[in-house]
Amino acid sequence: MRSLLTIMMLSMASVSAQGGTSPGQGSSIALPEPKRTGEVSIEATLDQRRSVRSYDSAALSLEEIAQLAWAAQGVTEPQDELRTAPSAGGTFPLEIDLLVAGSDDLEDGVYRYQPREHSLVQRIAGDRRSDLHDAGLGQTAILEAPVVMVMSGVVSRTARRYGPRAERYVHMEAGHAAQNVYLQGNAMDIGTVVIGAFRDEAVSSALELNRGEQPLYLMPLGRMR
Repeated sequence: MRSLLTIMMLSMASVSAQGGTSPGQGSSIALPEPKRTGEVSIEATLDQRRSVRSYDSAALSLEEIAQLAWAAQGVTEPQDELRTAPSAGGTFPLEIDLLVAGSDDLEDGVYRYQPREHSLVQRIAGDRRSDLHDAGLGQTAILEAPVVMVMSGVVSRTARRYGPRAERYVHMEAGHAAQNVYLQGNAMDIGTVVIGAFRDEAVSSALELNRGEQPLYLMPLGRMR
C-alpha cells in the first residue's frame, strides 16, 4: 500500500512539473522588475522604429514579456500611480492582455497584466492565436508571433470625468501606450506592428473580454529576423 502511494505521489509530481511556470488560471504570477536604463538611446529607437510583420520562431522570455508589459502600462510612481503612458485625468481605461505560446516560462494562454502589482493573471488556458488570427482577418503576423499583446479600453472609466469626449481620449491613450511598446521593443530587438483591422466581436469572444472592454489594438511581438 505504501509503495502504491509513493508511486502515485511521484506520478502527480511529474505531471505538475511539465509545462511552464504558470500556477493556473486566476493565480498571480510575479514578474521580474523592469529595467529603467538601457544601452540604446531614445533617439536611436525613434530613428529605427519600424512596423515588423514577420518574426523569428524563438519564444520570448518572462523578462522580455515583463519589460514590454511595463512599457505599455507600467507604474513609474506608486504613490500617485503615474504610468509609462499618459492617461486623461488618471482614469486608466486601458487593459493589457498577452497571448503567449511556446514559452519556457509560461504555459500557453491569455494573461492579463496587473500594473499596480507588476504581475500577470492567467485568464484563459491554451493557445488562442488561431482564434485571434481569424478575428484579425487572417493576418499572418498574429500566428507567427510568440506573443500577441491586445489593448482594450473601458470608455466608461474616462466618461465618468469627461463625458462624451472620453472615447477620443481612450483612443489617444492606446496610441501613447502602443508607441511605448514599439520603442521598447526596438531597444530589445523585438518587432511589432499595430493591427486595427479586426472584427471586434470575434476578438472579444476569443479573449473572453468583460462587458465594456472594447478591443483597440492587436500587437504581435517577436524577435526580428
